Amino acid sequence: MILHTSISGEGFPLVLVHSGGMTGVKEYEEQCEFFSQRNFKVVRPDLRGHGQSEGPIDQYFSHCAEDLHDTLKDLQIEKCHIAGVSIGGIAALLFAKKYPDKVASLTFSGIFPHEPANWEDLTKQETENFEQLFENEEVVSILDEIHGKNDWKALLRSFQEDDFYPFDETGDVSNLRVPTLCLFGEAEENERSAAISYKQLKPDVHVSIIPLAGHLVHRDQPELYSQTLYTFIESLDKEIIS
Repeated sequence: MILHTSISGEGFPLVLVHSGGMTGVKEYEEQCEFFSQRNFKVVRPDLRGHGQSEGPIDQYFSHCAEDLHDTLKDLQIEKCHIAGVSIGGIAALLFAKKYPDKVASLTFSGIFPHEPANWEDLTKQETENFEQLFENEEVVSILDEIHGKNDWKALLRSFQEDDFYPFDETGDVSNLRVPTLCLFGEAEENERSAAISYKQLKPDVHVSIIPLAGHLVHRDQPELYSQTLYTFIESLDKEIIS
């Protein structure tokens, strides 16, 4: 399926994949400005069920890599840097695993290789947060507008299903063949543990701590996120040159 995309700038493609409940155009705004001014073509897709990208949401992550592949093929993009956060991070990881020849580098944040010990409590709390959100008329109006014909409430509820999170995929990085950076916010204990686990599972994964940030590091510290990602990408170019 070809995803709706927002594109800014000219240069080597950088694909930025949004978190759950958001859209390409509504997320990574600061990063889009940062990288489009530094000779990157910034591509921000709407994942299926988000924004202007429709499509069934059952077995959600089974579609994500193919959706990104079809979209980049349609845009005639042969290779890209890709970064994602939360479910966007999962989508980026799955794409890099399945299509390594299409990926110059992978960056992810806010994802887990294994189920945290308090996963049930976290899921319960998130479910309660969603239900409170559904009662907020102002927020509902905004989300109705940005998600168009998509049933975003059903989408968010689907995130709470028992088998939604693909730990079997996120925890299997042994054959990951692209340069990888794992970013995490220091305020999130589970994500600190996740970053350590990724380093243990795959020692050549780079890990970077973003201070004064939580789950959505790119929002909490947009300048630090952008600069860290830029430094990572630039270091790869220098390695190629040398």
